[in-house]
Amino acid sequence: MTQIDTDIAIIGAGPVGLFAVFEAGMLGLKCAVIDALDGPGGQCSALYPEKPIYDIPGYPRIEAQALVDRLMEQAAPFAPVFLLGQQAVALSRDGDRHVVGTSGGMSVSAKAVIVAAGSGAFGPNRPPLQGIEAYEGKSVFYLVRRREDFRGKRVVIAGGGDSAVDWALSLAEVAARVMVVHRRPRFRAAPESERRLNALASSGRIDLVIPYQLHGLDGRDGLLNAVIVQDLDGRERRLEADMLLPFFGLAIDLGPIASFGLGVDKHNIPVDAATCATSVPGIYAIGDIATYAGKLKLILTGFAEAAMAAHAIYPLVHPGQVLHFEYSTTRGVP
Repeated sequence: MTQIDTDIAIIGAGPVGLFAVFEAGMLGLKCAVIDALDGPGGQCSALYPEKPIYDIPGYPRIEAQALVDRLMEQAAPFAPVFLLGQQAVALSRDGDRHVVGTSGGMSVSAKAVIVAAGSGAFGPNRPPLQGIEAYEGKSVFYLVRRREDFRGKRVVIAGGGDSAVDWALSLAEVAARVMVVHRRPRFRAAPESERRLNALASSGRIDLVIPYQLHGLDGRDGLLNAVIVQDLDGRERRLEADMLLPFFGLAIDLGPIASFGLGVDKHNIPVDAATCATSVPGIYAIGDIATYAGKLKLILTGFAEAAMAAHAIYPLVHPGQVLHFEYSTTRGVP
């Protein structure tokens, strides 16, 4: 086993974990970042790299992958060590240091650990359609990486949440036809998004197939010809289609993190709102996985938590040294 010695071990390379590298670096603290995915960015990169985000300060609109790229650029001066494609599988104590073991046979020894694992490992909730596996990756997709892949295609989107509605609105601009299958007239999406969806349906740019559910697939060699849907009375309807996007949410699993003794409750780790400290000294949690009274699950909230955790960790790394707070405008980037 190869061991890395650093100041902070960060579990999770999503946007919040990446910003924690910057905040720690501004205090002169070194970081090693562990993530089960092969690249940085978490769900932003893996699930919706082209999805626009509107609530990042200073960016009226920025695509998810572009945000990750900017965060990587911001963290680069502090030379973090990335252990990607490796899951954090063990957490132990060695004197005044914590040791995080990875599935890749590495161990990271650090004075503090920041858990920035979002909602944990994730995978799609697959619809129970016979033979769907043969179509996956060819004409059935659980996420949209490039909108251009759907240009000129007949696309069926199944689901009634934000992902289904948001991608219906987006793909309506490039697809030959977009059909949204949902089992009820009301959607579980943002009101403004639902209003836009209904407006596009009224103008004929989107077909709302309601109330129906997915029932079967018709195609050959992994390529769709049609999606078969069924209403609540068992009546079937055939939707000629090239692509199917089932958006039924993600199956979330914290994996080994749940066994780290951090008091996990409903996929969340309770923390002190002022420092993001968990119940275990030297272990902190930030981002969506952290919870406290009044918590808002927003990326910008996670960014603020990264700063709070870094400042709380400084005296652990440099005991007895006084940290004089400075704005970045006066200090600059070291």
